[in-house]
Amino acid sequence: MPGHETPPAVPAGKIKSFGPVGPKYEVGEPLRKLDDGDWLFEVTLVESGEKAEYRFTHIQDDPEAE
Repeated sequence: MPGHETPPAVPAGKIKSFGPVGPKYEVGEPLRKLDDGDWLFEVTLVESGEKAEYRFTHIQDDPEAE
């Protein structure tokens, strides 16, 4: 059984966008660590309120929303 690992620090509530012109989303809480070492975070789409799971590496690559 793996030990407890601390997820990467991403401020919950930060607003980002999917790429430079994509929809905005709010970063939520970390959900779980993946086998490849990445983490899944919950994100909420700003316009619809829909919740989704999104990889931390993608969150890092996405720009902050304006």
